[in-house]
Amino acid sequence: LNERPTLDLRANTLKASRTKVIKALEDASAEPTRLARQGVRIAAGEGPSRLPNVTAEISFQKGWFEVQDEGSQIVADLAGAQEGEQILDYCAGGGGKTLAMAATMNNKGQVHAFDADRKRLAPIIERLKRAGTRNVQVHDRAEGLERYVGKFDRVLVDAPCTGTGTWRRRPDTKWRLTQRNLEERVEQQAQALEQAKSFVRAGGELIYVTCSVLPDENERQVRRFCAENSEFSIRPALPRWTETFGADAIKPHSADGETLTLTPATTDTDGFFFCAMKRNA
Repeated sequence: LNERPTLDLRANTLKASRTKVIKALEDASAEPTRLARQGVRIAAGEGPSRLPNVTAEISFQKGWFEVQDEGSQIVADLAGAQEGEQILDYCAGGGGKTLAMAATMNNKGQVHAFDADRKRLAPIIERLKRAGTRNVQVHDRAEGLERYVGKFDRVLVDAPCTGTGTWRRRPDTKWRLTQRNLEERVEQQAQALEQAKSFVRAGGELIYVTCSVLPDENERQVRRFCAENSEFSIRPALPRWTETFGADAIKPHSADGETLTLTPATTDTDGFFFCAMKRNA
């Protein structure tokens, strides 16, 4: 987390292949990522050198790619979105994972993007237009979701967190982390899971993600949730990892095979946590 981060991009397959994006960015020495299926990486520079401003590229303006850390792309891949499904991104923020899932679905089915913070959600509109995404509905009010209770195949909760997994990109935040801040985030995460659970259909999945590496926000949070909500059970994540990225792919940290934690040390990405919980009734 003390090392200089790379610049990671996601090829938007609705408009361009990863090969096409890499060709367009060859002057920046772009290469495919090791894990994320549509990822493109530009290595960190040495000394005073700076990463290129890729958002000034014509290929970006055309919607060929989005700036997105490989770890974020990986958890979006692991969410397992399929063509024709109904999916809710409950804490959508600026829409990075919404866009990734929509592209995976080839504009078939629906992704509903919601965030209680309208300011965080606002950039998604322009991003959707640029990406050519047609299967996303944006909600800025919880009341608009009431008719979808029990309807979604997958509900993604990319929960508010301390952001400890992003310290290499935002090193100043490590000095602002306090015990009180952690406790507030843990409470917010519990509330988000409690609010989102009702939207999952029987047999569907509630997917919990953070950009933190702290057990209080991750493993302990999902264990507590399942203990208090017996209709949900954790689905083993390591088999999903192997199915998605292959048996020979590098592995993330996992204490029990049920949840996964990505880190710069294990996967050479930002820190992310992933857990999928099935609704059994």
